[in-house]
Formats: sequence, C-alpha cells, structure tokens
Amino acid sequence: MADVIDLTEYGEAFREDPHPVYARLRELGPVHRVRLPPPEGYDTWLVVGHEEARAALADTRLVKDIGAVDATFLEEQVIGKHLLITDPPQHTRLRSLVTRAFTARRIEALRPRVQQITDELLDAMLPRGRAELVEAFAYPLPITVICELLGVPEIDRAAFREMSNEVVAPTSAEANAQAVDRLGAYLTELIEDKRCAGPAGDLLSELIRTTAEDGDRLSAGELRGMAFLLLIAGHETTVNLITNSVYALLTHPDQLAALRDDLDLVDGAVEETLRHEGPVENATFRYAARPLRIAGTAIAPGDPVMIGLTAADRDAGRFPAPDRFDIHRDTRGHLAFGHGMHYCLGAPLARLEARTALRTLLHRAPGLALDGPPGEWLPGMLIRGLRSLPVRW
Repeated sequence: MADVIDLTEYGEAFREDPHPVYARLRELGPVHRVRLPPPEGYDTWLVVGHEEARAALADTRLVKDIGAVDATFLEEQVIGKHLLITDPPQHTRLRSLVTRAFTARRIEALRPRVQQITDELLDAMLPRGRAELVEAFAYPLPITVICELLGVPEIDRAAFREMSNEVVAPTSAEANAQAVDRLGAYLTELIEDKRCAGPAGDLLSELIRTTAEDGDRLSAGELRGMAFLLLIAGHETTVNLITNSVYALLTHPDQLAALRDDLDLVDGAVEETLRHEGPVENATFRYAARPLRIAGTAIAPGDPVMIGLTAADRDAGRFPAPDRFDIHRDTRGHLAFGHGMHYCLGAPLARLEARTALRTLLHRAPGLALDGPPGEWLPGMLIRGLRSLPVRW
C-alpha cells in the first residue's frame, strides 16, 4: 500500500489555496494516496496530472455506481439514480432521455431571458454603489434561470439554497445527511404536484412525460435523481464560475484592463477562469471495478479514485506558466467540465450565463473594484468558490 499523504495537515491553508499543495504533489508524481480533510476524512486515490486525469475521466474500468463495488450510499437511497452515479448501459439510457428535453435549442432560446434577468439584477444593485456580489448577483442569476427552466416555484428558492449549499459544501456529515433527506422529500412532492398538474412547458414537466421510441420513461426515483442533479449542478457551479471570474479579474488588473478595452474577450476570460480557478475542484468519486494501474500506480478493486480537475488544469506540462491568469491563453483541453461520457450536460448553459453576467457587469459598472477582503472559500473538495465577494463601483 502506498504511503498516505494527509491533506488535513495543511489545515485552513489548503482550503484557502490548494494550488501549491497540488503543485508539490505533481512534482512527486501524477497519482497519490491521500487522506481527505473533514467532513469526508477518509482515504482515496487522487489524480493530479493532466494527461492522467483526462485518461481516467474516460476509463470505463473506473465506475461511478458504488453499488457495482460496494453497498449503496445515502444519496442514491434518498434521492435516486442520476447521471453522476450511473454507468452504461443505465447512464446511456438516462442521458438519452434527458437530452430529449435538455436540448441545445432550448438553451439558446434562454439567451434573451438570461440577459433580462442579468439587467434586472444590476438595475437593483448598481444604484447602491456597493454590494456583496454573491448575494446580489452571482447567486440569484443562475438560481432564477434554473428554477424557471425546471419549473421550481419562486417561494421555495431560499430554502433550496440552504439545502443545496450543504449538499455540495458540507459543514458536517450530519448536516449533509439532513440536507439530502430534505431535498429528497421536497423533490418528491414537487414532482407529484407537476404530475397531477399536467403539461406546463417547463423542463421537469417535460421530463415526466418524455418517452423514448421503445416506450421507456424515467421512473419516479430517476425523475427525482435527475431533478436533484439539474437543480444542484445547474446553479452551484455557475454561481462560483461568475464569482471566481470577477475575483480573478479584480485581482489581476492587467487582465481586467484588457477585457474592459475589448469586451469581446469575455469568452476567453470565462474559459481561463474555468482552467485557472474552475468551480469544480475535483470530480465526484469513481471506483475501481477491477485491478488497474494509473501512471504505473496499482489501484485495487473497490478503491475510490478522485480526479483533480483543478490540479490537472494547472499542470505545466499542458498549460505553460499555469499559475498565471491570462485571458488570451489557449485553454483548449481544460477539464473544468470533465471529459468523456460524463462531460457536463449543462456546460452550454453555464457558459451562456457566465459570459452574459461578466460582459454586462463590466459594461454597466466600469469602475468595479474590490470593497474589502473576500469571504472564506467553501469547505470540502468538490466545489471551489467564495462565500462572499464585496465590491464597489
């Protein structure tokens, strides 16, 4: 058994800035046995090299369904199956059914509404002269978009944020379990209400009624699982992509000046944020279905494997001077949205929202600047983002 590198020994410094730790690990090799900080606290393999991470993301010997190697876990028992915890052929079937409703045309049709919500939020925020950006802008934009897309009632959104934050950035194992339980109950009731109400034009109503050519449909548990995934992944990542983009620009004045001079560089700014400080630090767990080697390291059957997206995207072997934030950089090949069959279904929506938010914010608030230190970085090793970002203009 390989020596275990205890990440808890780095303390709060690891949460604040994990990149130096990942850099040291890459110097030692692309794959390591590590002990995760609380609330996880257990051992896993961690892949930190870009080439190895890209290969592992597409390696079918690494499965997402823990039931294939061990007992089921809480999320599956309470929420149901979804794309991040299934493998072919079940994953293929679920993705096929979901993509029938979650189409590129549907996402493109959202463009005017995304712009309208962005403008309305800035109309309310800008007269004040200063704001906490997450609360006033980065959170309400994607949560409004995804809730309207899925058909989640306005009144439920404040409670949903609390539950969602605890799921992706748990403060404790107990609080995480309670949040999963509450979300499961909420989604069961929401789906039943929509089933009884009949067609309503929203995505969740359409998923309830989507049928494949062979008559296949999503079960009640699968519907709950897909609603869970689309709601959580559909806003948490984008909140932090917007926040991280603004923070990166405000702490790199030369890049901010370049973008202000040419707002058409906004696509490059968003892609470089995805590479440099993406909102998903590590992919959700995979498990070795059988013995395998990653970069010569033996992985035993049943072993959990965490693929470091943030670590891989700062690999100097793939991106020269990787710690430099450069909106002119060629970012092709970054892994912020994953790779292979589990590539993020919502990537086009996240890009649409982030580009719209950043372009509009910088156009309407040309004097945008930090208004004090940012809040703490979120706990855990899944989501990378700030709790708060005070700004003025």
